[in-house]
Amino acid sequence: MSDKILIVDDEAEIADLLEVYLKSENYTVYKFYRGKEALACVREREIDLALLDVMLPDMDGFTLCQKIREDHQFPVIMLTAKEEEMDKITGLTLGADDYITKPFRPLEVVARVKAQLRRYKRYNTAARQEQDRVISYSGLTLDIAKHECRLNEEILELTPTEFSILRILLERKGSVVSAEELFHEIWKDEYYSKNNNTITVHIRHLREKMKDTAERPKYIKTVWGVGYKIE
Repeated sequence: MSDKILIVDDEAEIADLLEVYLKSENYTVYKFYRGKEALACVREREIDLALLDVMLPDMDGFTLCQKIREDHQFPVIMLTAKEEEMDKITGLTLGADDYITKPFRPLEVVARVKAQLRRYKRYNTAARQEQDRVISYSGLTLDIAKHECRLNEEILELTPTEFSILRILLERKGSVVSAEELFHEIWKDEYYSKNNNTITVHIRHLREKMKDTAERPKYIKTVWGVGYKIE
């Protein structure tokens, strides 16, 4: 059975082009030009990944992403304007797993889709294989099978990417893990740029949810010029 991809973009040429490329890779595609119609589809069908444009005529992509995250954990990739850095940060903060700036090459989108689906499937497979695995440290508990994170018994609502980052840092507790290592470990993708701040934004959002700070961290510490660690 093919993976099901949701495309939401009010620019018909872009949506149609992405549909052609993704269908050529044997994905099932649900394409919409408006957010409300896409949200109805998410509620009625099983979706494996969503591509959401930020600018939509009825609701913005951020709101749509938030509504999806209320009930679903499948990967979300935001499509943002090239010059809007805040769009990228906002999208990741609201639960998106990745972003792609316009204009983009369709083959890059296909590659990112494949990388996100690989990560998501690996996580689900690992969760099934590690039914009883729990990682704990100083009041922080990760239940791998349930995809549940608790801090001092309070549940933290984490996206799959945030959960993966925290899991990796806890599994390598005491060791520094670079942003590049985290990127490759999570996405298994060769594409990484020193200007890519995806991991930085996810780390910042994790700290906010954990009520931690970069200046006086209790959990995630920054080793400047090297990476991150928990100790």
